[in-house]
Amino acid sequence: MNIITYAYLGDAVYELYIRKKLIDSGITKAGDLQKNAINYVSAKGQASILDKLIKNNYLTDDEIDIIKRGRNYKKDAHPKNTDIITYKLSTGFEALIGYLYYHQKNDRLDELLEKIEVK
Repeated sequence: MNIITYAYLGDAVYELYIRKKLIDSGITKAGDLQKNAINYVSAKGQASILDKLIKNNYLTDDEIDIIKRGRNYKKDAHPKNTDIITYKLSTGFEALIGYLYYHQKNDRLDELLEKIEVK
């Protein structure tokens, strides 16, 4: 499957996860939920989370390969609100999430998502 298709799916899966975690934390107003979600679902937030996962050796070699494929994918569109490196890292992160979800590797997906401290 095209790596960007995984990223597309991963974006939705990850945002749903973050929204649920924020609601579970007690935030109930839509505006507050949106304001807090941006810290996690923005390219900068995703790149930061990916950096922590890599630095703490939470990812397998196969997962790193998926991230690299997403990061290195050539696209015509350029990000408006972030630099290209951050954008590419976030695409790699989304690709990994989408890949794990699509292939029903739910235990591994949950394990990685639980490493994200949502407040």
